[in-house]
Amino acid sequence: MSAPFRLPHALSYPERADVQEGPVERWLIGLQAHLVRLAAPFRRWRLRAILRAATRHEQRLAGLDEDGLRAALADLRPRLRRDTGLRAAGEAFALIREVSSRVLGKRHYDVQLLGAWAMLKGQVAEMRTGEGKTLCATLAVATAALAGRPVHVMSVNDYLTARDAEEMAPLYTWLGLTLGVVQEGQDEATRRALYACDIVYGTNKEIAFDYLRDRAVLRRNPGNLRRKLGQLMGAGEGLRLRGLHTVFIDEADSVLIDEARTPLIISGAESAESGFDEPLFREAMAVARTLEEGRDYRIPRGLRRIEMRPEGLDRLDDMAEGREDTFAIPVIREHAISQALNALHLQERGESYLVVDGKVQIVDENTGRVQPDRSWSDGLHQMVEIKEELEVTKPRETLSRLTYQRLFRRYAHVGGMTGTGRDAAWELWSVYRLAVTKIPTNKRDIRRFAADRVFLSEDRKWRAIAARARELHEAGLPVLIGTRSVLASEAASERLTAAGLDHQVLSAAQDADEAAVVAEAGQPGRITVATNMAGRGTDIKLGPGVAEAGGLVVILSERHDSRRVDRQLEGRCGRQGEPGRVEAFLSLEDELMRGKGAAWLRRIGRALAATLGPRAAGWTLRARQRTVEGLHAQARRDLLEQDRQLGRTLAVSGELE
Repeated sequence: MSAPFRLPHALSYPERADVQEGPVERWLIGLQAHLVRLAAPFRRWRLRAILRAATRHEQRLAGLDEDGLRAALADLRPRLRRDTGLRAAGEAFALIREVSSRVLGKRHYDVQLLGAWAMLKGQVAEMRTGEGKTLCATLAVATAALAGRPVHVMSVNDYLTARDAEEMAPLYTWLGLTLGVVQEGQDEATRRALYACDIVYGTNKEIAFDYLRDRAVLRRNPGNLRRKLGQLMGAGEGLRLRGLHTVFIDEADSVLIDEARTPLIISGAESAESGFDEPLFREAMAVARTLEEGRDYRIPRGLRRIEMRPEGLDRLDDMAEGREDTFAIPVIREHAISQALNALHLQERGESYLVVDGKVQIVDENTGRVQPDRSWSDGLHQMVEIKEELEVTKPRETLSRLTYQRLFRRYAHVGGMTGTGRDAAWELWSVYRLAVTKIPTNKRDIRRFAADRVFLSEDRKWRAIAARARELHEAGLPVLIGTRSVLASEAASERLTAAGLDHQVLSAAQDADEAAVVAEAGQPGRITVATNMAGRGTDIKLGPGVAEAGGLVVILSERHDSRRVDRQLEGRCGRQGEPGRVEAFLSLEDELMRGKGAAWLRRIGRALAATLGPRAAGWTLRARQRTVEGLHAQARRDLLEQDRQLGRTLAVSGELE
């Protein structure tokens, strides 16, 4: 990050100023991102210096008793506070490694030292699934905390954060570091106490929303520095965090890329004077049902967005002629109609949301989990309620809003780890200035990849998957069938049930029971159907005789919108040098190939299959995937720019942004 960081102080809320780049700066940064990708091998070579630095201290530390180790720690801490460069970090890594082997019974591999050093240097370490990222993180986390920096450790769900914190707590405690775990349902006083710890584990959403609540407090209490510092000391309405110092992110690409398309919004109850016009909303929905796609509006291919056409706007003007109510106001009318069309054509029941007990509950598109406390903004939630003929709730007032892009750009130091960072290397640098460095595996990867099998219809594909699952089951091999969504998992279950195959179905509830089931997915003959997110972060251990028979077989039932997500699923097998096999069963009717943007590719695919065979049509799915990845990346850039514009507007108006 190039912006200056306001140094921590007992009465401060340190965070980095977000730099506003112009078009020329963004072009240069994009060019720089390509150069950073090319320099990845050089960065990996330079990381090896940490191994030499740590090796210098290992023999000495191994010969010390516990009192001697504590004395070495006391001697090291002041030097870390002055400098966390190679020499001090090497000694810290050696000390933490020795303590871990004694306290946890786990000694860090050399490749884990490389990954931790990359994170301390402000990089994203790409480490293969199963390489022990949780233990690897302790080196970077503890070193930064011993240097006096408050550290946030983010993961993708509550179960993983609680599990990782509990497993690593004895190591942190021995080092004299306090540990807090932020989770859903904790009250404000508890949160403040937890954020006062040296190390805080929590999900990206929980920590991000606590930061937004702090921003809302500061916005509600404008004034001079003395007043704001008084709040920090507990006078008046208190703040939760101590600022944005250091963050290390597990599954960094999921947090920084996949979830970055959704802005973070803190809402409050809407007052009676809010001006919510339910009759207008209902009329807009009725009008939207009469409009025709192509004539009155369009949905750009690959984008979840409604664009009104001039002909459609003219029709709306004709409807409003002579009226003097809110429908006659063009801006209000057009916004309401657009949200109604969004609800009708872009938000699908069973995918985008569920209806539970008469309430619309949003389904998180990245995890497949229901989010009962979330609601869409700008009237979209109310339009979906009208569409479903439910009681309409009052819209809420937006108290604070921020994107993940701007949030993580405000941290003084950001590091991360993931199994699939290279595919997002350009975006991670251009948005966050994070370079991706691939870390070698501790043991050689011996997975086998079968050629893609492509079918003309979805029905033929599922018949082939069921036949293959039966074949592997009878051979005593475990099978993991990966799906795009919870609904796709249910459809797969119906096919397997019809074929008479016993199986387990997992969505992405991300609780301990689910993790236990995933851990058993490597038992002989076991068939498991799961979304990509289900049981993420849980090792699948192979049962007796499975390794000798060939290992876990992962079957991709369709391609995702991003190649990274496919690679995450592929990484569920072949961990730590174990055998494994990856197979893909695809069709030209898969979700990726639906929609107008893919119609011409489907036609080409069918023509190729008719002349050269089904396998020749495989390139059309890869082409579609690259197109959709580009569209999603553009949507994230658009969201970031919108957020910047909002920040500039608030700054001009005198608001705290």
